[in-house]
Amino acid sequence: MEKKPTMSMPDLALPKKPTGLKRFALKLVHQRMLVLMSVPFLVWLFIFKYMPLWGWTIAFQDYKPAKDFKDQEWVGFRHFEFLFQDERFIRVLRNTLAMSGINLVLGFVTAIILALLLNEVRRIAFKRVVQTVSYLPHFISWVVAASIVQTTLSPDGIINELLIRFGFVEKGNEILFLGIPEYFWGIFGASSVWKDVGWNTIVYLAAMTMIDPAQYEAAEMDGAGRIKRMWYITLPGIKPVIVVLLIMNIGYLLESGFEPQYLLGNGMNIDYSENLDIFVLKYGIAQGNFSLSIAAGMFKTIISFILLFAANNIAKRMGESRLF
Repeated sequence: MEKKPTMSMPDLALPKKPTGLKRFALKLVHQRMLVLMSVPFLVWLFIFKYMPLWGWTIAFQDYKPAKDFKDQEWVGFRHFEFLFQDERFIRVLRNTLAMSGINLVLGFVTAIILALLLNEVRRIAFKRVVQTVSYLPHFISWVVAASIVQTTLSPDGIINELLIRFGFVEKGNEILFLGIPEYFWGIFGASSVWKDVGWNTIVYLAAMTMIDPAQYEAAEMDGAGRIKRMWYITLPGIKPVIVVLLIMNIGYLLESGFEPQYLLGNGMNIDYSENLDIFVLKYGIAQGNFSLSIAAGMFKTIISFILLFAANNIAKRMGESRLF
């Protein structure tokens, strides 16, 4: 009797999935509509973000606007050496890191706390009023916001009036808050929180809507109060969002802002209010030293990239959510 041929295991194996470049090409074809929608953004990104990187060459030149590129004098790292030996640059770097750190900590803590409290509000009308009131300062320009802060902290402002009424300050000895350098970082942090805390809660409130309500019901049946539900359910539920936003903000540690420091700063608090952006404007662009300003901006960009990748790598090693 003739035996029928049998199929071996390799013959029955499923076809292998495409890998590498072929897999990437298939994804592009499958998601071609999304790719076409992203083309305008990619063009904008290339023109306004990558093409200007050619200008970094100015940092290595003694740049003169009237000369052609081939006629510029190349000076190597002279401008970078000047930056790191200049006491003003070290001072503004300290101020930038301090104000960014204050803004990072206060911004995260206050936004998360406000989002947790708003999530527990059951009266929808009251919740909407609080959200609207907390959002409004974000839409005020820093010119107007700085004017409000200056008026509030002036010798005849409401803060000094309250201090006099409660007996902390005597009449005629009002505190000139913006004239005391050591107070500036705290004023900047409080002003930034007042202006942006409501806006920063939007992402956290959106993340809280993705938490399964059954978890709250089960916790309530087990006798967990509101504080425990926030601690063991809400916070772990929005933890991935917190980690991703923290990584992104760490990448902006050298971006402490420009408008609040420029508008609230004065000759009395300049040692604490001047940051990297004001340094570039004052000692670079205003004096026609474009090479120095490019060198300072290049330093800030490179350090920001290093901080971003370092924070993302730390989150990856800890098993947390990350950007990439």
